[in-house]
Amino acid sequence: MRFVVMMVLGLAFGPVAAQAQDAQTLADVRQELTVLNVEVQKLRRELSTTGGASINITGGSVLDRVNAMESELQRLTSKTEELENRVNQVVADGTNRIGDLEFRLVELEGGDVGSLGQTSTLGGGAAPVTNVPTEPVAPTNTAELAVGEADDFERAKAALATSDFRTAADQFAAFNQTYPGGPLGPEADLRRGDALTGLGDVREAARAYLASFSADPEGPTAPEALYQLGSSLGALEQYQEACVTLGEVATRFPLSPFVAQAATERAALNCQ
Repeated sequence: MRFVVMMVLGLAFGPVAAQAQDAQTLADVRQELTVLNVEVQKLRRELSTTGGASINITGGSVLDRVNAMESELQRLTSKTEELENRVNQVVADGTNRIGDLEFRLVELEGGDVGSLGQTSTLGGGAAPVTNVPTEPVAPTNTAELAVGEADDFERAKAALATSDFRTAADQFAAFNQTYPGGPLGPEADLRRGDALTGLGDVREAARAYLASFSADPEGPTAPEALYQLGSSLGALEQYQEACVTLGEVATRFPLSPFVAQAATERAALNCQ
């Protein structure tokens, strides 16, 4: 579906997308691949042992030693789960970035984006398995947020709430530059799209909605991002692509409240 949506935008934006890509050379894309490779190497170093681990369970009674082993086992289990979650996040983010780079490389070289297949998982093997609720819910866990991340996000949301669309758009863009790959990234792109819509820049709003959906296509903000993307395509008079995108909302997220809104939008566009 990710490539289907990208193809939709490729069709929708036509010459404008080509002009935007002219400013980026193959060297730029290769440089991004190099940066991504460096991040993978850092991850590999984290998975390598330092040889300095030691567990001291000598001395004391048998009960003391058993308690020490249980405590150490709990600590190692917690650390393992933390590292596993981090690895899964890096793999998911890296795979998405590679897919985007593949798409941009094909566009820059004048190839057929329709010939692109599913991006292979970063590092090989199956994609990380995550538990996604049937009905998306708003994220509430802020344990992984960086210092100041929540405050910056709320500041941008406040600007959007007061219809200060220019400030909101700029702050959400700056947010994702400051905290790349953060848990609030998809919602930041989604709200940046709302701000750009408020400014009347529907084309860039559609790009923001696509970025939001691509960053987390199964997450809590995905149904709204997909609906808004389809609605934006309709506003850009790309009716066929809009109908396809809006139809995906019910297919992928049958329990989402945005299914009804997508159906209403499809009816307004006379979708078949």
